[in-house]
Amino acid sequence: MKRKIVSLFLTAAMLLTGLVGCGGASSDTNSSSTDASTSTEVSSDKSAEELTGIDAIIAEAETMTLEELAKKAIEESNGKTFYGVGNSSRGKSALPVFIEYLQSIDSSYNMEFEWQQPKNNKIFEQLTSDSLKSEGTFAMTLIQDGNQIQSKMVDTDILKTFVPKEWADANGTTPDAYEGFLPLQTLNKVFMYNNTGSATYDNCWDFVYEGSHPLFMGVDSEIVGKNFLMMLTEDTYAGWLKEAYDALDADKQAYFEPTIKAMQSDANDLGLGANGAYALAWIKLWINNYNEQTDDGPICNTLVDASAKDQSGLLVYSKLRSVEESATISVNNINVAAYQDGYTGIGGYGYCHYLFLTKNSPLPWTSCAFIAFMTTTEQGFDAWGKDMGGYSSNPDVAEAIEATYHHSEGGGDEFPAKNDRGYDWWTTDGKLVLEDPTYCSDVSFTVGSWIDVQDHYSTGEE
Repeated sequence: MKRKIVSLFLTAAMLLTGLVGCGGASSDTNSSSTDASTSTEVSSDKSAEELTGIDAIIAEAETMTLEELAKKAIEESNGKTFYGVGNSSRGKSALPVFIEYLQSIDSSYNMEFEWQQPKNNKIFEQLTSDSLKSEGTFAMTLIQDGNQIQSKMVDTDILKTFVPKEWADANGTTPDAYEGFLPLQTLNKVFMYNNTGSATYDNCWDFVYEGSHPLFMGVDSEIVGKNFLMMLTEDTYAGWLKEAYDALDADKQAYFEPTIKAMQSDANDLGLGANGAYALAWIKLWINNYNEQTDDGPICNTLVDASAKDQSGLLVYSKLRSVEESATISVNNINVAAYQDGYTGIGGYGYCHYLFLTKNSPLPWTSCAFIAFMTTTEQGFDAWGKDMGGYSSNPDVAEAIEATYHHSEGGGDEFPAKNDRGYDWWTTDGKLVLEDPTYCSDVSFTVGSWIDVQDHYSTGEE
């Protein structure tokens, strides 16, 4: 009976997806804000129509350099207060540096600021509520979770993408040609395991093998974790899981084979590709077995302790930077799975912090200048640049950050796990699964709903 109910649920979900549909990731520059009166004619590449309000400002701003934007910001916000909201507290650190930059152009410039970091995923509620005002409180946002950004913020026209000209130049494109959200950075969460025991993790399937209970924030604690699982059903990543399965020995293949076969019907119902059953099997086993934690910090603290023999986890790579060495605690007590010779399969997942203007931003020019500052200058990105495992979306800035902080040799010979191999390595040899907001949004009603009904592992402590 449960099987029939789930099958009917999935079928209904798929029909709903087809009826509702999902928009592309690029911002809708044809919409207008009710509170602005300016307008400008833009090229046919951007829009054949005349734009108004925030869209007109963004279109004009995308033709300007950072210095030109800075002058606009100075005119607009001198003596005012800038309100920002984001998933990263580092926005609060970047704003005073931005103000200093503007003061280097005009020494009389001054701007107060407040930065909020809502907890428990409340950022979407705050932005939605603020969007109902004729003029919003929040000027811009730094936000994660591509799935909800797509469905709740972009498809609803609450947030607007601005692509700085110099950022586009560095990436070999133009603002008009670029499609998608503007990422400040990509962060990675990677598989790690305590090496003081006898357990080995040579393959990504080892993390879902019998008796393995990896530490993980979980899909209810941090929604980007659910995006990771949904992304595994995309053809490329499902193929990686199939390749990793093929590399297992016969005994382990025999252990996983019944689950893979059982998932074939669901894979067909969900409209997945040829290797969809492998993705669903891995996801199901992961959800059934991971030991849910509330934050990556405690996960790291557990794994680097010598007493955590054979334990593993999936956590933010940068947490290793804050480990304080002692007689029993050391970075050398863990291995980064993907760095080990012979490791096969996915090494972790990557997700972005994205930058947007609000549709009713009270300080749009200042927001554009601040976004350009963070994405096109080393000093603007520096608040995030100190951490390994966080990669600027601007290749020029990424190169400058590496020259300053030397993340590739951050641990030297003493702590090799801290020697970050960089974005290019992680997204190729390291097989990092990258969040695609459009794909996540497209499958959230189907694969996402399937994930929601899977049984979670319980430690029996409650």
